[in-house]
Amino acid sequence: MPDTALPRPLPVRVPLVDGEWGIWKSLREARKNVLRIIPDVTTRQPIVSGKTGKRWHMITDPEAIKRMVLDNLDNYPKSLVTKNLLKPAIGESIFIAEGAEWRWQRRTAAPVFTHRNMMNLAPIMTGAAERCADRIAAAGPRAVNLLDEMVNTTFDVIADVTFSGGEAFDRAGVHRAIEDYIAEAGKVSLFDIIGAPDWVPRPGRVISGQAMRETKAVADRAIEDRAARAHDGVPDLLDLLMAGEDPKSGRKMTTAELRDNLLTFIVAGHETTALTLAWSMYLLSYDPEVQERARAEAQSVLQGRAATGEDVADLPFIRCIIDEALRLYPPAGMVSRTAMADDVLCGREIRKGDTCIIPIYALHRSKLLWDNPDAFDPDRFADRKSVDRYAYMPFGDGPRICIGASFALQEAVIILATLINRFRFAPVPGKEPEPVMILTLRPEGGVWLTAEAA
Repeated sequence: MPDTALPRPLPVRVPLVDGEWGIWKSLREARKNVLRIIPDVTTRQPIVSGKTGKRWHMITDPEAIKRMVLDNLDNYPKSLVTKNLLKPAIGESIFIAEGAEWRWQRRTAAPVFTHRNMMNLAPIMTGAAERCADRIAAAGPRAVNLLDEMVNTTFDVIADVTFSGGEAFDRAGVHRAIEDYIAEAGKVSLFDIIGAPDWVPRPGRVISGQAMRETKAVADRAIEDRAARAHDGVPDLLDLLMAGEDPKSGRKMTTAELRDNLLTFIVAGHETTALTLAWSMYLLSYDPEVQERARAEAQSVLQGRAATGEDVADLPFIRCIIDEALRLYPPAGMVSRTAMADDVLCGREIRKGDTCIIPIYALHRSKLLWDNPDAFDPDRFADRKSVDRYAYMPFGDGPRICIGASFALQEAVIILATLINRFRFAPVPGKEPEPVMILTLRPEGGVWLTAEAA
């Protein structure tokens, strides 16, 4: 008999714009989901241009992206709106700074994220993964929102590796402040990013900064407390940053610079890794065959225990699942730059002041760069050398590639392997998440799964 089984529907995705939209419809859609105003044609063409107040270009050509983020880096700084949006939270930190200010901070912070230091911090990740697994087990047979679990677990990690042993650090208060800030900051409209006229109304134009001011004060006290007394045990991020200095100038970070960079690591570190793990859990529940393969790998390596830093190299398929989740649902689905001088990208004239956008969500689903791009296929990362580095940019690239990428990937593999080793996850009918990007690409509605002992 012929096989009449229907093909598996694709994992959830954002419907991109098909055709022309007026400014008001675009505004309405952007308020709901920033990615909804990316033209679908960006998945079939290397560059798409338009004008909304300012000229803008969406670029998905790897060579042109390489020029923006590497070869002609100084001509494409982060857009003013990006800086204005994040500055209340993270000041003039490594994420926002440009030019010489960025270079000395990067040189100072880079040694913090060596493989040796990351391995020293791995036991903190293992402990957080074990506590997460215990909470899921205690929840019994009822459905669990894995998004909430991943947010709590990754915050446990970042709090412990940032301010370990600091009684002055109000963990719950900082967590609430960051969640509130992300929620408020996320209301900014994409129309700011592409330079719409001021008469176009912006949601969330004024962001309340009181919670972040209080958080900065907490961080300052924790830094001063650490400086006044020695910290026993494995150095955490604060110890490493405090000890760091620019190898060229000998400059060390002030309390304010230490605080802004630590808050950068906290804000960026826990949010993006939590989302990567939540989307990975969704994809594993979506494809039971992939889940069984992952579990077999985890169980053969872990033999019933939690994953450690030493195990990461022995869990290549679980790493492929995380890579594929980052391709399908990159936490930063879009990045914006402002051209400081005339240039040419993809044969198109770029003028000084133009907004140049890398729509990473569309880049990762480009029909020119990926086979069956909307499908979930972890094996496409089995040979990483076959993947064009400027076609896959979950952490950016070039000199400004995310400084914490190795930290995030190690943490994600440890947590995912620990969970998939202990549980078999299944989706809850009618609870499929919706990918929505406001500030980051979140699974709207959560990732609701049931977990039974494997």
